[in-house]
Amino acid sequence: MSDTNLSALSALGTTQQVSANNIANVNTEEFRSSSVVLESGPGDQGVRVAAIRESTNPGPMINGVEMSNTDIGREMVDMIQTGRAFSANTTFIRASEEMTGHLLNMIA
Repeated sequence: MSDTNLSALSALGTTQQVSANNIANVNTEEFRSSSVVLESGPGDQGVRVAAIRESTNPGPMINGVEMSNTDIGREMVDMIQTGRAFSANTTFIRASEEMTGHLLNMIA
């Protein structure tokens, strides 16, 4: 298995969790959505979470109460992109394991 792909899966999992939290709190008064900032891993290998940042943008005012600033459309697009990246990394890991298995069978 590739450490690069494993680090990506971990970072992507965190990204999905943050998006899910944003969506879960869409109706929470004064909730500020967060976003994940990713960076290259050590030696420019893989990816990791650099920071989780809370938005400073205000939410809409309804009857004098500030509501969540979560943008559902953006969150859904982000979750689709993250899901596809997660799938690509798991596909690579699966293919790598299959190749290793074939090589071991050839040796044995």
